[in-house]
Amino acid sequence: MKTKESQENYLETILILQKRKGNVRSIDIANELDFSRPSVSRAIKLIKEKGYVTVDESGLIKLTEEGMKVASAVYEKHITLGKFLITLGVEERIAMEDACRMEHVISKDSFEKIKEHAKKCMEN
Repeated sequence: MKTKESQENYLETILILQKRKGNVRSIDIANELDFSRPSVSRAIKLIKEKGYVTVDESGLIKLTEEGMKVASAVYEKHITLGKFLITLGVEERIAMEDACRMEHVISKDSFEKIKEHAKKCMEN
């Protein structure tokens, strides 16, 4: 796991799986992302060392407070950008794929402006 984007994807995936399943294990992440179990194990070790997750003795993975902040911010960008692209007429599958890439590179300022504009559009 070399990039911030990769870390963000793992944290967002853990958040999504927690919402969907409650408990999250490495195998769940591997299945969700279609990655090998060894790749996921290495990534979890690294994000654990950075303080974003904890792993208990039974293998349950939980976001720390800091991990939850990062995951929630990335997830908010993903959902907001995806919905915004859909309102512009982009097909849902493409919109969500594009949002997944955009969420990692968009500046905070640009995202806030898009969020404000999207909110206005949805009110009308």
